[in-house]
Amino acid sequence: MTETSPLSRSCRFLSACLLLTTAVEAADPANLLPDTVPQLTEDLARPVETDWLVVPTARKAGVYRGKQEREIVMTNGLIRRVLRLCPNAATVGFDNLMTGASVIRGVKPEAVVELDGTKLSVGGLCGQVEYGYLRPEWLDGMTSDPNAFQLAGCRVGKTKARFAWKRKRYAADLPWPPPGASLALDFKAPPNVPEPLKDVTVSVHYEMYDGIPLLCKWLTIRNAGARQVKLNTFISEVLAAVEYEVAVESPPHWETPNIHVESDYAFHGMTPRTANKIAHWVPDPQYTSQVNYRLQMPVMLECRPPIGPDAVIAPGETFETFRTFVLIHDSTERERKGLALRRMYRTIAPWVTENPILMHVRQADSRSVRLAVDQCAEVGFEMVIMTFGSGFNAENTSPAYLDQLKSLADYAHGKKVELGGYSLLASRRISDEDDAINPKTGKPGGAIFGNSPCLGSRWAQEYFRKLTTLFEKTGMDLLEHDGSYPGDLCASTKHTGHRGLADSQWMQWRTITDFYKWCRGRGVYLSVPDWYFLSGSNKNGMGYREVNWSLPRARQIILGRQNIYDGTWEKTPSMGRMFVPLVQYHGGGAAATLEPLSEHLDAYEAHLAQNFGSGVQACYRGPRLYDTDKTKAVVKKWADFYKKYRKILDSDIIHVRRPDGRDIDCILHVNPRLEQKGLAMVYNPLDRAVQRTLTLPLYYTGLTETATVREREGQKRQLRLDRKWNVQVPVEIAPRGVTWLVIE
Repeated sequence: MTETSPLSRSCRFLSACLLLTTAVEAADPANLLPDTVPQLTEDLARPVETDWLVVPTARKAGVYRGKQEREIVMTNGLIRRVLRLCPNAATVGFDNLMTGASVIRGVKPEAVVELDGTKLSVGGLCGQVEYGYLRPEWLDGMTSDPNAFQLAGCRVGKTKARFAWKRKRYAADLPWPPPGASLALDFKAPPNVPEPLKDVTVSVHYEMYDGIPLLCKWLTIRNAGARQVKLNTFISEVLAAVEYEVAVESPPHWETPNIHVESDYAFHGMTPRTANKIAHWVPDPQYTSQVNYRLQMPVMLECRPPIGPDAVIAPGETFETFRTFVLIHDSTERERKGLALRRMYRTIAPWVTENPILMHVRQADSRSVRLAVDQCAEVGFEMVIMTFGSGFNAENTSPAYLDQLKSLADYAHGKKVELGGYSLLASRRISDEDDAINPKTGKPGGAIFGNSPCLGSRWAQEYFRKLTTLFEKTGMDLLEHDGSYPGDLCASTKHTGHRGLADSQWMQWRTITDFYKWCRGRGVYLSVPDWYFLSGSNKNGMGYREVNWSLPRARQIILGRQNIYDGTWEKTPSMGRMFVPLVQYHGGGAAATLEPLSEHLDAYEAHLAQNFGSGVQACYRGPRLYDTDKTKAVVKKWADFYKKYRKILDSDIIHVRRPDGRDIDCILHVNPRLEQKGLAMVYNPLDRAVQRTLTLPLYYTGLTETATVREREGQKRQLRLDRKWNVQVPVEIAPRGVTWLVIE
């Protein structure tokens, strides 16, 4: 929290802008706005009155002329961003319309770029004396920094897809791109920059989406000159945010403002927090009236890469940064914040709602794969993965092997089953020439996972060529990509895919995300253990300890249910995978495994019930899904259950009671847009039958007065909601049993 930020280092110069007396020549705001931009009316300025997480709002995102001639407003009734256009462009308002609170307390540049070693602000206004709050009457007295990029034009339009999404399998009926409004502000270089920079333009792009308090922002930098320019680094978003916590002393951990910041520049993490590489909360040196004695309160958001990109922009070329998404919360309550986050993923990465029922077949020979396909088709599973250690080799591009895989894929498709396989990328050694070079030693080794190939090496270029060939030649449907790029730096100056250390992270990220986007456009399902959702991946781990699948079966079941309960605070059910060890995994012997399946059918069914009941698909790893007709019937029963209730089971989870092995536990699926507005799964971990009166919180089902509830396929009962939108439902559950309640 005490790191020195690039913006902070230039603060002395920015503060000097307070003394400016010479006005910068500014464009006429009336000439900057297209004629098609409408005036913001009183109706459109009002906040949406309904709860956006329960009732779909008819209000659309739009770009409008503000009350002031020199202002432009982006709003969707949930949030509002106001930009002054004169004497330069700057965000002068960012408001949470759901609570009536301001997100910001001061004006900052719209961006900062460092070009050929020269650090320059993009837009912004100088002259704010007090940074504890911002009053509108101060704005007319503010001036433009003559050394900043100056506003030259505005463009207004609709949102555009970041990349193609081929809808190849069942997914939620969601629009792509997410509907909304876009704004681009074009800036020209100030007159006093070095000659190569005079023809550089920076465009700041904003997107706001319908029905969600979410804003996206990114930069494009164009070199219209005759010589190349190097982009050393950039800050694409700067917000002087309102503090969330105040302390005279500096606490060991600061609570940062109640907004969620995420980017597609993410890696090495199975949660949005651990994968975050760009959101830096730093002190604001201009905020000298803050309570903290050392002025170290982290209340300024800077969105920037940790290193680089050190990108060369050739004449006539344009560089595009990562995209940053800012989600404004309207509550501090954990469930509501989780619901908002999950809505965000369904909005900006709707492919995460693809949720095929899958099996991991342990052997990749033709006979084993065909048996797995046949069994999957019989019980309603939808995808077969030739798992790690199966013998499947994604890097074998010999014609004979590709023909063999195509034959298997064709066979699977004939049974309406998809087929794919596993490939390991990082966390393995290739060679001294191709591995990432440790900047501290100048040698391979010391990467995040020890040794790892550099994605800028010739080996990596050939690796990705082989993967694209695999899918083009065989028609396979899935890649389980283990050891995806974790963010390793590489100090090599000999790799063809990057020049040196400073651009190595950016170029490796570009390599892997370009491939994932290609897969998304082709309909290839991507199971990736890191947070690449915004770049096209479908699923990662729900969050479990792999060696736990070597524990005795009864312990696996409770721990697995805890993993699902905990993982779905941030993930939708379809975003996380679980695991079921049909055969031994790591260890544990007979006490840990389910084979022979018919002899451990109670434990097998418990796995099936909690995975399908939560809408979370698991890797059922083994040679077969069933061994007897009775086993087959149990597997088919739960696959059929999931398919019958698929829409509601794939919907959000309300966390009712966490599994602890001491009493019943419960999750509640909710979706006010469906006929079946809720489905509660209730589990009894005890060795005895229990009778309980269960309290179900139905607010997020959208029901307000009464609810029709039935247990399993039984009789319907109409229950009245209390003043907290709860209903009381008596349940009786058999020892180690499960039941469900359907709410309409």
